Amino acid sequence: MFRDSPQSRLFLAVLVVAAVVLIAVDARPGGNPVTALARGGGELVFAPTAAGVGLVTGPAAELYEAVRQGPEAADRIAELEEANAELESQLAAARLDDGRADQLDELLHLSGLGSYEVVPAQAVTRTTARGYAHTVTIDAGTGSGIRPDMTVVNGSGLVGRVIEAGPRTSTVRLATDVNSTVGARLEQTRKIGAVTGGTVPGGPEADMTLELFDMEAPIESGDRVVTLGSHDGAPFVPGVPVGTVDEVQVAPGALSRIARLTPAVDFSSLDVVGVVVGGPDEDPRDSVLPPEPEPEGDR
Repeated sequence: MFRDSPQSRLFLAVLVVAAVVLIAVDARPGGNPVTALARGGGELVFAPTAAGVGLVTGPAAELYEAVRQGPEAADRIAELEEANAELESQLAAARLDDGRADQLDELLHLSGLGSYEVVPAQAVTRTTARGYAHTVTIDAGTGSGIRPDMTVVNGSGLVGRVIEAGPRTSTVRLATDVNSTVGARLEQTRKIGAVTGGTVPGGPEADMTLELFDMEAPIESGDRVVTLGSHDGAPFVPGVPVGTVDEVQVAPGALSRIARLTPAVDFSSLDVVGVVVGGPDEDPRDSVLPPEPEPEGDR
């Protein structure tokens, strides 16, 4: 080790002065014998120090180069990258499972409020076959007790109804399909009408359109709509949230009032759904609807 002492400090000062002198001498052009002698002396003094530094740093540099270029290192890097990709895939799957668990909880909550007996399923594909604009295939069928003309819901509200059922899969016509019509009623006034998928003649562009049969029925933006219910609950059980009135329109000469609905269900991200295999003994009326948000002034 280099010890700190008056002699060592003096030696260090001499080296620094000598280095400065050598830099100045080396910068001078020409082949002056004096400068050549000074350069030679500098090499003689500093060469051992440079060699010592080389001995210390050389192995480290060689080790770095070996790691950088070695095939074993490349293989190890590839293994680490593969393991990292697998971990990312596992995390994504865990997040997906968590999301589906939340959707299942919401579905069971809705079915409990409405006293619906449901068979959970997953919407596995979305198709546009046989003239239907909006249909999905679910991974449950007759083996699970599913039959055509059963209501399909998720944790937010009405998805559609079963139109075909096989042993393990079923086809569901979504409520947004242009061939879909659902008996419906308003939450507060209990006025009835029909919800059609898409836009009706004379109505605004919409994913769902409500036609009220009473031209004098009060209706405004924000009113909520639920299913009216069919005889024996087929194809629709009562009380399922359908959507919220977004815009009201009265077409000249029309026999009904027309309103555009915002669907209760996000049809662009269907995943976990439930087929209602047993309806309620009594109409749940508006009990399945979520609580209305409080006005801004009451918060």
